Amino acid sequence: QVQLVESGGGLVQAGGSLRLSCAASGRTFSRSAMAWLRQAPGKEREFVGRITWDGSTNYADSVKGRFTISRDGAKNSVYLQMNSLKPEDTGVYYCAATNDYALTYTYWGQGTQVTVSS
Repeated sequence: QVQLVESGGGLVQAGGSLRLSCAASGRTFSRSAMAWLRQAPGKEREFVGRITWDGSTNYADSVKGRFTISRDGAKNSVYLQMNSLKPEDTGVYYCAATNDYALTYTYWGQGTQVTVSS
C-alpha cells in the first residue's frame, strides 16, 4: 500500500521557520515528481512547489525565495523548508506524488497543519 505521510507542521510566529517532511512508503518515487500544495480555510487548494525526478524545482510566486523543496532518494522522502513565514502561509499542507515520469498527482498525504501567527 502506497502512503505519503507528512510531518513537521505546527504553530509559528510570523518571520519564523518550519520544515515539513513527507515520507513515502509502498513504492519508490525516484522517477516521480513530488509536490507540496496547501489549502487555507475557505479557499481552494493551491500549488506551493514541486521537485521533479531530475531535481528541477519550481515554486508559486507567493513563496519564491522563502520556501525550498528538496528530496532524499535514499529515504524516499521530500522536504519543504519554509522561512520568513507570513500569516497568509497558514493552511493545511499536502504532499503529492506522480507515477513515473507523469504530470498528474496520483498519491496524496493526509496533510499537516501550519499556522502562522501575526
